[in-house]
Amino acid sequence: MRYKSEGKDTIILAGAEYGSGSSRDWAAKGPMLLGVKAVIAKSFERIHRSNLVGMGIIPMCFKTGEDVDTLGLTRHEHYTIELPSSISEIRPDVKVTTDDGKSFTCTLHFDTEVELEYFNHGGILQYVIRNFIGSNQ
Repeated sequence: MRYKSEGKDTIILAGAEYGSGSSRDWAAKGPMLLGVKAVIAKSFERIHRSNLVGMGIIPMCFKTGEDVDTLGLTRHEHYTIELPSSISEIRPDVKVTTDDGKSFTCTLHFDTEVELEYFNHGGILQYVIRNFIGSNQ
């Protein structure tokens, strides 16, 4: 909550099968309400990953063989994720750098064109509202 009140975006660094046991859509609302903008994980539970996209949170995967430990991340760094202004590929690679000079590549984990649409609109709710407003003009 402190980061959100200071206007700082947050990310989650996770291990394998992030979201297992919490694939309900409300399980992705909590991180969204706390200001989480991305989750970088070794892998995701399939439905939870999709629900994160629906909430406007970027699901990202470490490259094979990499994780927090192998990259020497302390979880106290500040991260910069080099995202394009609009994401048009299902699984593009992006560069992540830390304030202490570490750099690594992650893959954005979108599975469908629809997920890209949802994400590029800021989430499913914003997508639906924009389409509703657009169809009534």
